[in-house]
Amino acid sequence: MDTNIYHPDYYRVIERVPNGWHFKQGKLFHKNLPISIDFNDFELLYGITKQQVALALFRLNNGKAGYYLADLRRSKKYYYCGDKLEDVKQKLLELGIGRVDPRSAV
Repeated sequence: MDTNIYHPDYYRVIERVPNGWHFKQGKLFHKNLPISIDFNDFELLYGITKQQVALALFRLNNGKAGYYLADLRRSKKYYYCGDKLEDVKQKLLELGIGRVDPRSAV
């Protein structure tokens, strides 16, 4: 099973673990900017801290374990995806981001 998740930079995958929130580290594969930017600096990029994101996620689902998705740029929306990484892919598809791999339908 492919565990790679491709999403816009302003969407972040966060996992709720027993001792807190784990902000998944992504890899940038396309950059349009002529300057170097730290994509983990939420406050600089989106005007919100990781602590504020964690609090919003906790309020969303009482801190239930599993995977969450945060839209940090547009409307600061937060989503609970489920307990498997595959659930994040499904939520992105529901939001109109990405497409089903045609090879997996064979």
